[in-house]
Amino acid sequence: MTSLLRALLAAAAVSVGAASAYAAASNTPTQYQPDPALKTESVAQLRARVSQACSITQARLQSGVSEASLSRSCDCYAGRTMRSLSADELQAYRDTGVFNDTAREKALTALDACKLPRPQI
Repeated sequence: MTSLLRALLAAAAVSVGAASAYAAASNTPTQYQPDPALKTESVAQLRARVSQACSITQARLQSGVSEASLSRSCDCYAGRTMRSLSADELQAYRDTGVFNDTAREKALTALDACKLPRPQI
């Protein structure tokens, strides 16, 4: 009976540890709630969101560079990224507020094409 209890406790500890490791490795913050407006915005509005997020992120990455100076490059990035997404990838973005794995690869390709540095993940 004692060995059964130890085995159950060990299994529970491994499960909790695995769940914690998965959450830590995830690209989506654990307390993140997507904006409900994503579900109803047009693709042009979504592109504008992506461009704005790009400007903020790139300004942080490239210290000393203003968000305004990144407008053209981030518009390039947002346009290329949004045009490359499939209907399923676009829906996943609407549902979660983040790019899924296949969309993320397309976004990284767009960063390279628009000569923007990749953020460290």
